[in-house]
Amino acid sequence: MSHYETLGVSKDASAEEIKRAYKKLARTFHPDINPDPDAADQFKKVSHAYEVLSDPQRRQNYDQFGDENGNGAQGFGGGGFGGFDFGDIFGQFFGGGAQRGPASRTQPGQDALIGLQLSLEEAVFGVTKSVDVRTAVVCEKCAGSCCEPGTEPMRCDVCGGAGQIPQEVVTPLGRMQSIAPCGTCRGFGTVIKHPCVTCQGQGRVQERRTIKIKVPGGIRSGNRIQLRGEGEAGIAGGRAGDLYVEVKVKPNDRFERDGDDLLTHIRVPMTSAALGASLSIDTFDGPQTVDVEQGTQHGAVRTLRGLGAKKLRHGVGTDERGDLRVMIDVETPTKLKPAERELLEQLASLRGEENPQPEVHASHGGGVFSRLRGRFTGTGQ
Repeated sequence: MSHYETLGVSKDASAEEIKRAYKKLARTFHPDINPDPDAADQFKKVSHAYEVLSDPQRRQNYDQFGDENGNGAQGFGGGGFGGFDFGDIFGQFFGGGAQRGPASRTQPGQDALIGLQLSLEEAVFGVTKSVDVRTAVVCEKCAGSCCEPGTEPMRCDVCGGAGQIPQEVVTPLGRMQSIAPCGTCRGFGTVIKHPCVTCQGQGRVQERRTIKIKVPGGIRSGNRIQLRGEGEAGIAGGRAGDLYVEVKVKPNDRFERDGDDLLTHIRVPMTSAALGASLSIDTFDGPQTVDVEQGTQHGAVRTLRGLGAKKLRHGVGTDERGDLRVMIDVETPTKLKPAERELLEQLASLRGEENPQPEVHASHGGGVFSRLRGRFTGTGQ
């Protein structure tokens, strides 16, 4: 079949007649419009025929030699198209790469982020908290359909439900047809003539709701808990996003967190440190005994095993716990009664400490406080 027969024009047709015939056939066979499997192949033939006959030199070669390049006859499937790129004709003239068919009105919802404050004890053991959040939820009246109950979206009269319409564009080959989203239905192919008055046709509304959050033991400030599907509801019944809960742990006046361990200080009288004592302290696990051995020095640390925070692994709390480390601050009296002073002087005399000679040591990169901190963390010398 000749190019003239492909376009349905006579051999002496004018350039304008060839252009009109091509535009008519292109609209008929473009794959974005015609779903017939043979349409794409026919569209290529039509496009190639127009590409040859719209060029005066190539048309002359075709009329004279049966080949637009003047090299003799060559079949359509012979591998040579005179440099013609079907991808270009698709992209330049017919919106190649654009979405075919109507777009989906349904859109997924966005993720949401809220903050949650916890006490240190709640972070140590874990807790279930109820929080109020304001997010988009599925509209109860229309159930996400966006339409007033009893109605439904209607096919767009302008695009016939395709979601796209042809439009003229100026190309190197003249004014051609391109495919663009339908402005009436915004590319959806349907029009909601009776949108839900509650959600204004969105299929979702803003609402405050209460969510229970299970916080695992061992969580720390800055950690986030992900609640799938608890974020913003999507448009037109789309999948809901996720809700992220960012934790902030409030300071505690008795304990400090160090990884999975808890740290605290207790003040011990000088006499108790010298003689030894068993002291009771309050912990998150109730009263516990701390043994102060005879001769305990200031800054000594006693470890109570398994009384720290639960250990968090892969976002899940475990029954395994860290330790509670207790630093002992030996308190030296600052105001002495005469009898107390006399007894201390007698003790100093018995120990030969009336005129003590201090021992001098270098700090080697750390002061008193860093050395005490090192004892807590196990890095002190």
